[in-house]
Amino acid sequence: MASVQQIIGKVNPLLYAENGKELLKKYGSIDKIPADEVKPKNLGEHSLGYDSPSETLEPIYFFILDIMNNLELGAEKLVDNFSSSPGSGHFSELMGRATAMQQQGSKVLADIGIVMRGMLQIIYDLKEFRTRLQSYTDLKSKDKNTSNAARHSLKQIWLDKVDIIKGNSSISMMARQLGFETIFDVFLVAKDAKDADKLDLNDRVKRVVKSRIEEFNIWVRESEKELRKRYELERNYLKSQVNSLKLYARWAKPYLKAAQQLEMKEFGREPALVKVFNTILLELTLFGKSKINMESAILQEDLPWDFKKLKIKRDYFSCVLVSFRFRGIPQRVAQRGDYVSGGKAEVKFTAYALNSDEIEKFNKELGKEDVEDVLKLIEGTTTESLGQLQKEIDFFLEEKDESETKKSKDGSNPFLALIGHYNEKEKPKETKKETKKEEKKLRLDNWVEKTHIRKLAITKAEETAFLLFDIYKKAHGMASYT
Repeated sequence: MASVQQIIGKVNPLLYAENGKELLKKYGSIDKIPADEVKPKNLGEHSLGYDSPSETLEPIYFFILDIMNNLELGAEKLVDNFSSSPGSGHFSELMGRATAMQQQGSKVLADIGIVMRGMLQIIYDLKEFRTRLQSYTDLKSKDKNTSNAARHSLKQIWLDKVDIIKGNSSISMMARQLGFETIFDVFLVAKDAKDADKLDLNDRVKRVVKSRIEEFNIWVRESEKELRKRYELERNYLKSQVNSLKLYARWAKPYLKAAQQLEMKEFGREPALVKVFNTILLELTLFGKSKINMESAILQEDLPWDFKKLKIKRDYFSCVLVSFRFRGIPQRVAQRGDYVSGGKAEVKFTAYALNSDEIEKFNKELGKEDVEDVLKLIEGTTTESLGQLQKEIDFFLEEKDESETKKSKDGSNPFLALIGHYNEKEKPKETKKETKKEEKKLRLDNWVEKTHIRKLAITKAEETAFLLFDIYKKAHGMASYT
């Protein structure tokens, strides 16, 4: 996985990557450059070391974090990794906790799978119900062709599923075996008893046809009511299953997130991690930025007075990256059951200058390199799966929501007026142009930005990085530093 310094080098390879020109020539654009191939180049860096078996990393970390907040850098934590040697008690303790979280998360994921399969079956049933109900809707159509086609379709269903139960007295059997050859065609043609009377048939066939048409008409009315009831029940059940799926996802995320946070980073051939030693390694990275105030810079004569007339379309930031690396010996605190670690801490303060476009690109790249793969898995099993089914789910659920909306706007519920329901305006629907955001391509600095604004941002960043380093060094009376 790429480091934060490599990601910054990818965002601005010409300034922060030693091999930036080669990478641009090789891949053609910044987006195609693999971050792990970047060789970081730092324009301003200070580092200090602190070795004390009795003192932990926490005082160092929070002291620097408080200084960054006092300088209004808006500190963010970008990296939080750790690893213990396999033979240590700290390793077995955390692995036990991680296993418990994984087991709980797996149980909820299994429930999510059951709900998903149930939702698929409900959707298939609803599609079948809707197909059947379309025939009942077409039967009431003013178009004679549509109405006749729907009636023939329903009559065929009635013959195959209802009338066939009568055995030898069913229309199919009577037409084949009992000499009522015309009864099948007459039943399909006649709409009601009056139509049957108009046909040139003997009385025996007419009596049978009229009785069966009456039965069919009753079946149409009752079966439509029953089918629509079942359709509504299935839709309500689908809605409850969607809510259950979201609830299960909410339950699973804390367990999976905790399990992921308890996972240890693979440090490869790190010599400090000996299998039977009682050792822990920590990596922490803080990122702070401060916006360049153009008006203030002009008044302080950091920028020419003529810049007051210029319109700078993007902001520039002085950025400081604080990287912690800690090697310690974890010791269990008997009273609380927690671990404290004393050892050696190495802290690096690195200065960068980035504009708003580069900051946006940097955040996107961090998202791609996000270590929370388990959270992406749970998103895939819920959010993405729901997204694939969302059109079909909305198709069946929004129909009811529209009818409820009409009822709610008819003024029949006076309690809604107490909370200002009828005063709320409907939100306009987002257009495709609004919802679809194209990724911006990074623009190179123009002459003003390159020679003045970024140069000022780099100077401010270097001053801030040294200030953080110097304050901590003087506060702790450290003599050796770089």
